[in-house]
Amino acid sequence: MNIVSSVADVRSQVKDWRRQGLSVGLVPTMGYLHEGHKSLILRAIAENDRVVVSDFVNPIQFGPNEDLDSYPRDLDADARLCEAAGAHLIFHPRPEDMYASDFCTFVDMSHLTEGLCGKTRPTHFRGVCTVVSKLFHIVAPDRAYFGQKDAQQLAVIRRMVRDLNFDIEIIGCPIVREEDGLAKSSRNTYLNPEERKAAVVLSRAVFLARSLMERGERNASVVLAAMRACIESEPLARIDYVEAVDAVSMQPVERIQGPVLCAVAVYIGKTRLIDNVTFEG
Repeated sequence: MNIVSSVADVRSQVKDWRRQGLSVGLVPTMGYLHEGHKSLILRAIAENDRVVVSDFVNPIQFGPNEDLDSYPRDLDADARLCEAAGAHLIFHPRPEDMYASDFCTFVDMSHLTEGLCGKTRPTHFRGVCTVVSKLFHIVAPDRAYFGQKDAQQLAVIRRMVRDLNFDIEIIGCPIVREEDGLAKSSRNTYLNPEERKAAVVLSRAVFLARSLMERGERNASVVLAAMRACIESEPLARIDYVEAVDAVSMQPVERIQGPVLCAVAVYIGKTRLIDNVTFEG
């Protein structure tokens, strides 16, 4: 497995693979990899001849006063996980490799990006769409793999690929959880022991939503009220949002007529965590 930082090196390697008739999968990440990322890499390995993992903390998807500087980084550990999983190449660019000093071209989207995380992070998805578009152009993969934990991001990427005619298949992969239900996240490392225990309230809330919908509840307001009550029972939790939206358009729904996404963003102390469940209806 190789680690490269330059766009030219990635393109050269991919062109060589293409000359051999090999298929290419891409797993875009911001590094500090965990078992959730590993599940994406393993899926990509199973479905492609060669797999590229991008490992890049993208500065333009962080807003003012967000955690860009403190976001966890550990390339050595990432390399060990990627190599153990069977990845063939890590693309680890520097910010200046991705963004020239006079960079001024962005990929923006409306509608799907205005609710949920887009409400409190209004420039976030512009940064996501821009960096993912660049990665798609640089790597030119056959398939790209994203986790369902970031369900809005997955929907946004799928729409971008459709709208901009990228010839890439987008694969969504299930959420990977800790034994107690907490969705695996690089930001879980911010939690102290007391906060870590409290954070399980997110998964309890989405599991409750799934149970209600599986038992036949179709009134979204009833499901959301139960989720809110669950989260509010935890003193360390502060709700950013609890919403039910159409899983494709990301628009709010009143009735559970699938596919519907029930999603939460919650501050545990100073750490903002997300979780969700999709109900097919």
